[in-house]
Amino acid sequence: MTENRKVGIAGTGSYLPPKVLTNDDLEKIVDTSDEWIFTRTGIKERHVAEKGQGVSDLAFIASQRALEAANVTPDDIDLIAVGTISADYRFPSTACLLQDMLGCRKIGAFDVSAACSGFIYALSMAWKQIETGMCDTALVVGGEVLTAFTNYTDRTSCILFGDGAGAVVLRADAEQGVLIDTSLGSDGSGADIMIVRGGGSKIPVDYDVLEKNLHLMEVRGREVYKYCTQMLHTVVIDILEKNGYSKEDLAWVIPHQMNMRIIEASARRMGTPVEKWYTNIERFGNTSGATIPIALDEAVRNGSIKKDDLLAMVAFGGGITWAGALLRW
Repeated sequence: MTENRKVGIAGTGSYLPPKVLTNDDLEKIVDTSDEWIFTRTGIKERHVAEKGQGVSDLAFIASQRALEAANVTPDDIDLIAVGTISADYRFPSTACLLQDMLGCRKIGAFDVSAACSGFIYALSMAWKQIETGMCDTALVVGGEVLTAFTNYTDRTSCILFGDGAGAVVLRADAEQGVLIDTSLGSDGSGADIMIVRGGGSKIPVDYDVLEKNLHLMEVRGREVYKYCTQMLHTVVIDILEKNGYSKEDLAWVIPHQMNMRIIEASARRMGTPVEKWYTNIERFGNTSGATIPIALDEAVRNGSIKKDDLLAMVAFGGGITWAGALLRW
């Protein structure tokens, strides 16, 4: 078995469903306003999947685009890892559905449930499979249809969420997007700050669950803000220092797009210009595990990311989970 092979991102892709939900649209269904939403979140609009459109449908198009960018075919893929908390079904996994939709060989395919950190968790796992020689090419996806369990009676949380998917193709010996390190963490004592209580084995769905909206997301915004503003910059600094870099070496930080105020506060605490933190939250909102691969794909395609740029990706999500990744483009 070959060890410690260089692993890079050979191609990226993303997909946002065409339907757009603007702040003005939200004014019609909840007591809010465009000004109130934008000043607190930085969001103007978000994309929404059509009824019956699942994560696999969004992931399929994002994956096709990533495969095309990487100049590989479905037959080249050895592994599929999907980070999602809004899978099409309780089981089977979205990754298995995606394997069939793409027409890949009968390869390993699995989902990772780490909320907004899910893409980096999945990326880290796939990276190590390739680095240690267990496979050569992996498809890693972050995808969500969060609007399927958004509570549109909660004015403080329903304004945040949108739907979308992003994908990358990891390959041995790829020359761009070379992974340097990843960092994963969790703290289950904060599990209830972002949670869907109903629908699992502990509280199966019944009429009482539906009446009490336990099948929808609960988000405690103040606690999320507190954790995020303490955690995001720390994860980036730690992974830089561990690998002999400083914040001045970074070309970009690609953060989870949860809330613009959180991103701005994190940039200040880290002592970096917020302009170095790549954001598209104004147009797409919070798509949980999909935000980082969508932003990465956009930054690659619009030329923001240049050859030899040092990038840090960082996320914080329900669980509580957090994750960071460092790579050289």
